[in-house]
Amino acid sequence: MPAPQAVHDRVVAAVEPAVLSSGLVLEEVELARAGARTVVRVVVDLPDEAVGAVSSDQLATVSRAVGAAMDSVDDVLGDRPYVLEVGSPGVSRPLTERRHWSRARTRLVSVPVAGAATTGRVVAVDDDGVVLDVDGDQRRTAWAELGTGRVQVEFSRAAGGAGEDWTGDDAEGADDELDEDED
Repeated sequence: MPAPQAVHDRVVAAVEPAVLSSGLVLEEVELARAGARTVVRVVVDLPDEAVGAVSSDQLATVSRAVGAAMDSVDDVLGDRPYVLEVGSPGVSRPLTERRHWSRARTRLVSVPVAGAATTGRVVAVDDDGVVLDVDGDQRRTAWAELGTGRVQVEFSRAAGGAGEDWTGDDAEGADDELDEDED
């Protein structure tokens, strides 16, 4: 059962400063009942200009800050005990904001463009929109024509992409070292 809006707003007001002071952006707060407790799920992300993903060290730091903020605010959840879960968005997060698209650079995405289903690799993101490489053709798409995108999971990425997946090229050498140690 979803939490009443007033309680949700109090939790957001309590945790957002802690998230921002940790150098991250508050993406989402979700409250859910779990027996006698409330589960508080806080999703954080990197700011617009950042590249990469939220690290486990950043998650640990922001989790402590959010917990302290929740504990310091009287009656944020009344007298109800809570369980705090702090995480970052996964690959399944819809691409709805510029920072989402920026972080998806070099990734293959599926997105409606002017109502037509399109799959392409994100090449660039700027104030005007997104550039997608669709089958070797680079297409600029304005924000107004761009629907909600989804990153497509790839088990092997095109060579040279940022955040390139490990292809196992070094696996033979690693196995050789392991074999030598076993002798």
